[in-house]
Amino acid sequence: MTAAAAAAAALFFVLWWMLQAEESPWVPAGLAASVVMLVAAFARLLVARRVRNQHRRLNHEGHDHRTRRPTLNQVMHSTSRHASTLRALQRQSAAADEKDSADMHRELYELCTEYLSGAQKALQSPALQADGRVALRAGQERVRELQRHHLLTWARSSARSLTHEAQQRARLYEKVETANRALDCIDQALRIYPADQDLITSAQAVQEFITSSQVAHWVELAERAAFKGHFRRAIDCYRDALYYLGRDKSNSAGDETAARILREIDMLRARLDTETVVPDRGGSDFPDNH
Repeated sequence: MTAAAAAAAALFFVLWWMLQAEESPWVPAGLAASVVMLVAAFARLLVARRVRNQHRRLNHEGHDHRTRRPTLNQVMHSTSRHASTLRALQRQSAAADEKDSADMHRELYELCTEYLSGAQKALQSPALQADGRVALRAGQERVRELQRHHLLTWARSSARSLTHEAQQRARLYEKVETANRALDCIDQALRIYPADQDLITSAQAVQEFITSSQVAHWVELAERAAFKGHFRRAIDCYRDALYYLGRDKSNSAGDETAARILREIDMLRARLDTETVVPDRGGSDFPDNH
């Protein structure tokens, strides 16, 4: 810009000297000098912008290089990185147990699954050193325990929360829908650990809740119908309750409940028979004289 200013000044005085014979020679000389300064300023702006963009790009690339995380394959092939990753996973596991959050347990299960998948691929690589194989196998055993722990904890915690939510629902279909979501959580864990007795017990408890809710619903409808004198409708409702009881073979209290419902049905049938017989007797005691 200093050189441009000097050139513009020189051009101004040269043109002023050359145009002395003209009227107001300083006007064209000043315009010419101004054009030189504008061109120089525009060129400086372009150069500065290019330098600034290049500087930003270099900074961004340097930041990416510093913050780029190693791939899972690189972690598994490096003993130090693998040990650091395993320690971080164990710290996250302890934090999830402390907070007892179902979402965190599910996230830890997925992280353990990712770790085990990467470790298995690394063990199949011939480039892995012997000490690395030993460390990976030891890490696999530890992470498998964490994986099982967090999946089972997630399933139990989610099922317990959803079952409690289902108990607060007023309508039957809402109770059943929410309880089925609890069953789905347990089933996901059972597909991986089918022999876990705690999961089996939890699934049975949720299923018994669903059955008891359905049976209680139809028994209540039957009692209302019987109170209003609609005995046939009450019998149909009791039969619906028996149907849901029959579907749940694991319900330990189902036999006792079924026996009570059958007694109620017998009583209602007896009342129906009584209502049918009374008009017939009335007709025989007072025969028609015609």
